[in-house]
Amino acid sequence: MLRRLGYNTRRVAVVGSLPAGINLLKGFAEEPWMGFIVLGYYNSEVLTNVVDINYCGNLDELIVDARNGKIDRIYIAMNMQEEAKIKKIVQQLTDTTCSVLLIPDIFTFNILQARTEEINGVPVVPLFDTPLSGINMIFKRLEDIIVSSIILVLISPVLLVISIAVKFSSPGPVLFRQIRYGMDGKPIRVWKFRSMRVMENDNIVVQAKKNDVRVTKVGKFLRSTSLDELPQFFNVWCGQMSVVGPRPHAVAHNEQYRALIQGYMLRHKVKPGITGLAQINGWRGETDTLEKMEKRIEYDLLYIRSWSIWLDLKIIFLTVFKGFINKAAY
Repeated sequence: MLRRLGYNTRRVAVVGSLPAGINLLKGFAEEPWMGFIVLGYYNSEVLTNVVDINYCGNLDELIVDARNGKIDRIYIAMNMQEEAKIKKIVQQLTDTTCSVLLIPDIFTFNILQARTEEINGVPVVPLFDTPLSGINMIFKRLEDIIVSSIILVLISPVLLVISIAVKFSSPGPVLFRQIRYGMDGKPIRVWKFRSMRVMENDNIVVQAKKNDVRVTKVGKFLRSTSLDELPQFFNVWCGQMSVVGPRPHAVAHNEQYRALIQGYMLRHKVKPGITGLAQINGWRGETDTLEKMEKRIEYDLLYIRSWSIWLDLKIIFLTVFKGFINKAAY
């Protein structure tokens, strides 16, 4: 019912000319309960035999629209003889937050070694997609609600003490919000305890350096112990973040590194987290080199590929014992 009214929907498009792709879009249009808003198809030319599905543009326009967040889900319906073109499209789509699924050519379907799904009778192979759908999404949300509720109750005295300390450390608010990218690249506001005398600008971000004069004495302690991030449990409780997931980066960092690291934007296929696989493996704090950021992204994507409730619990457990003291934070 909610999907029929336009809630919890995803904008979908097909790239290519295989009839299976066009038929899939027709099926989505006829079944609004599935929650798909059909945008149309992208192809190098207009398909003269298709009159009831919108033509959205050529392949270059597909990439532009995907990067601008106009599409949530893309189905590739191209002949496998166009392998080079498919690879190029897939590579370009790693710079987006779109879920990308392949409708395999029937002649090569039997030799594909990949997990497949069937949607309206059409087999598809997920290439870039979130592991958190269906029952997994429910379990993950329950985990976040339960863990964040327990932690917020337990740390409420700590939050009060830190608030008083921050207030008396220097003029300014106790908390501040920063714009970050959330799931699917949608902007969210993340809470932190203020640790600097001069607050960071959301668009021009300069990471704290060693002996940074902007960092207060209280702030230095909070940053080195990650206590400045405790208010983010409110973000988790409200559904904007998860307890476990890739750490949210500043918007300016996203725009910088998405052009340098292939697959960078794929880390947004899950909600950002307070702790993650990269953090318990030592990749936290200042990322002052491209190599450090590449290593962090490598662990972020490994987490998404390997996700399970048990992995989340393991990361939470390890964070408690070795994740709070951060020698790389200034």
